[in-house]
Amino acid sequence: MSIKFEKGMKTREAVLGSGYLDKVKENISKFDKNFQKLITEYVWGSIWSNDNISKRERSMLTIAILASQGNLDELKLHLQACKNTNTSPDDLIEVMMHVAIYSGIPKANTAIKLVKEELKDWK
Repeated sequence: MSIKFEKGMKTREAVLGSGYLDKVKENISKFDKNFQKLITEYVWGSIWSNDNISKRERSMLTIAILASQGNLDELKLHLQACKNTNTSPDDLIEVMMHVAIYSGIPKANTAIKLVKEELKDWK
């Protein structure tokens, strides 16, 4: 595999956790093998591995975009990753306030429900 792929796998594991990544690896098929390579190299090897902004800042941006678009499954995944990116509950409510203003209260309200569910598991 390419250097970008290897870097992407390391970053993906650091952000999403080894348990999640193990499940992804187990479920890769001939059908989605190239898709997994694409997202590992470009999403994780290029964007998330770029050090121009912190993983915390990148996490906050990602959560805002996912909440704004209503991508709830991906939002749940990235909310779980907040522990690994040092994104705090205070950060998350600030993100939701931005979502409410720039994307609408209904999207923020739905996302806040997911945030609150995730925070129940934080200790």
